[in-house]
Amino acid sequence: MVQIFLVAVGAGAASALLFASIASGSLLAIFLFYIASLPILIAAMGWSHLAGLLGAVLAATGLGLTLGFYFFLAFLFGVGLPAWWLGYLALLGRTVAANGSAGGMEWYPIGRLVLWAAIIGTLVIVVAILGFGTDKAAFQAEMRKAFERAFSTQGGTSPIPGRTDAKRLIDILIIALPPAAAVLLTILNTFNLWLAARVVRVSGRLRRPWPDLSSMTLPSVAPGLLAAAIAGSFLPDMPGVLAGVLAASLFMAYALMGLAVLHAITLQMGGGRIAVLIIAYFTIIIFGWPILAMSLLGLAETAFNIRARFATPAAGPPAPPPT
Repeated sequence: MVQIFLVAVGAGAASALLFASIASGSLLAIFLFYIASLPILIAAMGWSHLAGLLGAVLAATGLGLTLGFYFFLAFLFGVGLPAWWLGYLALLGRTVAANGSAGGMEWYPIGRLVLWAAIIGTLVIVVAILGFGTDKAAFQAEMRKAFERAFSTQGGTSPIPGRTDAKRLIDILIIALPPAAAVLLTILNTFNLWLAARVVRVSGRLRRPWPDLSSMTLPSVAPGLLAAAIAGSFLPDMPGVLAGVLAASLFMAYALMGLAVLHAITLQMGGGRIAVLIIAYFTIIIFGWPILAMSLLGLAETAFNIRARFATPAAGPPAPPPT
């Protein structure tokens, strides 16, 4: 128990420092801010979910005492508790029977973890949106004021080279920022979970075997949830905004599944596989919009089981159906 407490203190201190680094405003600080959940995840997955939970609470308390109550809430519900929950779920497992006797362990599926990463990203953005206002007009008015204050430091012009109409840019940001933020949080939650698992695995403390990420499938509830979110995004006022945020997060989850499909179906390509994957990731990072193609590929996998069509004995069995 003493070891868990010491790990929690160290993880909490590291996570709080990473979170608070955003105040400097540098590019390095932004990167450090993005991985603020990493120490909590490492503690939860490498030692105990109790270490992760205690670390999250200690970090939030320290930030609250030094920087104010807002930072306590922002860290606890935006970083600490989500990291603890993902770390807790990642190590959930149950013994499965085989031929009438106790068999191996069945671990919490990777696809469900990705879906949780999307849901958590949605919830965080929803809470942030409601903090600006409980109806669409109030939310957009507060967002407009925030952007106008930010742009006023640049003489009221757009911060993007080639664009001088700050008002038009603000109009675009007000619409695009909530779903874009949800997508970013889904990516960060998934990336930090993966990176924490790699770190814990290297240290020899990862209790579950490393999964075949290319076989990831989202649970069967995901298509219905996405369809409901898309339909809800056409609703008026705030319900439409919040449903759009959920739809964006789920599209990103399907994009991650699409990348898993891409990894699986290129197994037969030999040496050319690496080049294809590099080009795919490069175009996504540089241009952004190709991620939509990955979302469509993930959706197509759900409908047509594409990986099974490309499966070979060397590549292993096809991916199981969503559960």
